[in-house]
Amino acid sequence: MPEARKQPDVAAALAAQLAAEALPLRDDALAALRRQLARIQTHVQTRFENEGLNGLQASRLHAQLMDQLVSALFAYTLRMLPPGPKDRLAMAATGGYGRATLAPFSDIDLLFLTGGTPSASVNKAVEFILYMLWDLGLKVGHATRTVSECLAEAKADVTIRTSMLDARCLTGDRALFADFQTAFRADCLAEGPGDYINEKQAERAARHKRFGDTPFMVEPNVKEGKGGLRDLQTLYWLSRYVFNTFAMSELVGKESPGGGILTTTEARACKRAWEYLWTVRFHLHYVAGRAEERLTFDLQPVVGARMGYTRHGRQDGVERFMRHYFLVVREVARVTGVLEPALIRAALGAPAIAPTTDASLIAKGFVLADGQILFAPGHDPATDPTSIFRILIEARDRGLALHPLAKRTLIRYAGIGAELRGDKKAAGLFLNLLCGGEEERESCDSAEWLTILNESGILGRFMPDWRRIVGQMQFDTYHVYTVDVHTVQAVRNLNNLENGKLKEIAPLSTELVSQIQSRRALYVAVLLHDIAKGRGGDHSVLGAELALTICPALGLDQEETEMVSWLVLHHLLLSQTAFSRDIDDPKTILDLADTIQSPERLRLLQILTVSDIRAVSPKVWNGWKATLLRELYARVAEVLEGGLSTTERDTRIARVKEVVGALLADWPADEREEFLSLGYPSYWLGFDPESIERHGRMIRDAKTRNAPLTIQTEPLPARAVTEIVVYTADHAGLFSRIAGALAIAGASIVDARIHTLTDGMALDTFWIQDANGGPFETPSRLARLSSVIEQALTGRIKLAAEIRKATKSLIPGRMRAIHVPPRVVVDNRASNRHTVIEVNGRDRPGLLHDVTAAISEQGLQIASAHVTTYGVRAVDVFYVKDVFGMKVENERKLYQLRQALLEALKANLDEPPPAGKTPSPQTAAA
Repeated sequence: MPEARKQPDVAAALAAQLAAEALPLRDDALAALRRQLARIQTHVQTRFENEGLNGLQASRLHAQLMDQLVSALFAYTLRMLPPGPKDRLAMAATGGYGRATLAPFSDIDLLFLTGGTPSASVNKAVEFILYMLWDLGLKVGHATRTVSECLAEAKADVTIRTSMLDARCLTGDRALFADFQTAFRADCLAEGPGDYINEKQAERAARHKRFGDTPFMVEPNVKEGKGGLRDLQTLYWLSRYVFNTFAMSELVGKESPGGGILTTTEARACKRAWEYLWTVRFHLHYVAGRAEERLTFDLQPVVGARMGYTRHGRQDGVERFMRHYFLVVREVARVTGVLEPALIRAALGAPAIAPTTDASLIAKGFVLADGQILFAPGHDPATDPTSIFRILIEARDRGLALHPLAKRTLIRYAGIGAELRGDKKAAGLFLNLLCGGEEERESCDSAEWLTILNESGILGRFMPDWRRIVGQMQFDTYHVYTVDVHTVQAVRNLNNLENGKLKEIAPLSTELVSQIQSRRALYVAVLLHDIAKGRGGDHSVLGAELALTICPALGLDQEETEMVSWLVLHHLLLSQTAFSRDIDDPKTILDLADTIQSPERLRLLQILTVSDIRAVSPKVWNGWKATLLRELYARVAEVLEGGLSTTERDTRIARVKEVVGALLADWPADEREEFLSLGYPSYWLGFDPESIERHGRMIRDAKTRNAPLTIQTEPLPARAVTEIVVYTADHAGLFSRIAGALAIAGASIVDARIHTLTDGMALDTFWIQDANGGPFETPSRLARLSSVIEQALTGRIKLAAEIRKATKSLIPGRMRAIHVPPRVVVDNRASNRHTVIEVNGRDRPGLLHDVTAAISEQGLQIASAHVTTYGVRAVDVFYVKDVFGMKVENERKLYQLRQALLEALKANLDEPPPAGKTPSPQTAAA
């Protein structure tokens, strides 16, 4: 046998040294153990990585070899420190180690079982063993107990009881351990499984809540997350408690009052999932070099590559790996739904059919048990396939929970969903589940039923296109759910808008949702808005095409189908415009109104946009985005309803000046007229009168004091931003230096307006948030913001060096694994007066500083900036003019501009930005 495959015989290797007549000293024994431990670890890793062992096999090999090591240490200890003649001591493995599985960097859990109160010599021996294991660098969980103490602790704590369930004798007094096992098992039988099952279910529910109550988190915890190893272990513990079985295969064919426990196919699926998750866990530990259980973004590509996932078609290897992972954990959830109800019924007996079940429910093939609805005996989806939808409708209409045995039936009959495709009755039932009737607007909870249909596998069988997005992830930090779960979350948001639960967060959409006429079309559009993700190309365009086929199959008429297709095609239109375009530019509003064309479409699109954004991640929606969307809606609605035309700029400006003049009525007339003549049209259209009044008073005060620089900070909690206004002499590079200063201060710029007044002074306004997406509010933080901006503009700090420090400290290593290709798009059609530059790249502190510095170096003036981040991807849009106040249309100039911006985007995060990225007022070109 080659050396790499030769299994270390730890017991034999140590026997000669630790069991010799002349006992080695502690340090010599420790050195021998350390050598053997290194051989064990190298051997297990080599067999796993190079010789085809899966993770489960490797974990068992690792546990087997560690058994030999700790047993040899136990024997050596008892020779070094012999116990008394009446002392009894056994050493057992508990926890995962007790199940004879051990991950590379997992704890070793040991139970030292004594025959009575341990003597001083027994305590000394146990202490000696533990110190030796710690000196070997092993993490050890341990307890020293008598049999009676074990039983008492097991009754008091379900976690200890579970660890005792897994206990396995390693060495020592095996008769003593056998006595413990007999007594423990008798206690379990006497107590019955009911309380244990309830406690483990509650424990699992709390764990799921802590680690994300869905199997489809994009950075899942392989051990503790829903559908992970701990869920499989929970099934094992329940089976062990109820049937005293050691393997899922032993449950195949076994009957319970609720039907067969497991089929051969289900047992195989369980075994495959067990092996797969253990394999992922082993790779995780080896790649991280520690007991890492979370598949973070930086580890996903490495683990995926080690497991052989490569690019296939349009899918990257990491996306293929994660989709397979999500399908496996969904299978664990499905097996849980099949096995657990059967175990419960085997332990507690068949469900008692409620004698009060009404005749109409029985006639439909359903009954009540334990206050929950389930299929009546002899009535299952095999006899009536549409009952998979009808039972959910009955549960919804009667306010009933679905019985676990009913969920089990749905999982086992998921394949029937395919038979219902094209069935008009089934399509009607599904639409009923999705959006209910008009009278159910305020109580619609379709997301709950979609979740059941999705996790059982029915929805993917009924809608083949849905099946393609199950477990589909995007390798970014913006989306925290897979596409299918994100879509269900979006439907849940629509439910909550209808029932008023989001009134405080989204008042406009809550008001609009009661006014819409195309309610069914809206629900189906939300369901289908991301249906084409993962197919390559623009998922909005592809999804709109798919909707033309899917909608008629679901029973929508031609008008509804066209509306759904249009909504899917344009579902990103409002968000992209609000967050990335100047909504004060009349052409932006007119172009949008020309695309939307009707108030009903605008209402539907607004509601869909809010539902979609809030489903991306709990952190994505904030007051600033709500404000932008609300303002955009109002301006487009004004045009569509035939109100004041956005082309009547002079009328609007005159109206704003009139209001501002009234607000400044306490000023002398000449000063008031001087201020009202300062701004160009874009300024008067860009702010509300109250903000302009604040600006005016700030400018007047600055002139009175002859101040070269004035900085005003104003927290706006309702918008979740802080407004920073900088008033100073204009010069090229001013915006860039302020942006750099804000990055150093830890601020994230979400929007900016740059205005040069008619007297040559600059009035630059920035709206910023902190790292948590909220405003800067405390006086100390506001003072620091002002101080850093002042130092940056006077040249007292070196921006480039400070930004590099912030970059290294603020960007987590796991985020660096996500590649964001740099991209620059120049658009001369989006605005009548400006060239619009869209810059896409990896977000980092100082990115806006580098990009705007590059724009200034090209001799361009920035009129406004719109900053949006999607996880680690930044999308920054700038409205610019050349030095003559014209659009940039020269192709050579545009080429140079693109190259300069690409260089700024590609600046290495660990290196200084390219030379010349911080122009000074003295050297920058005008």
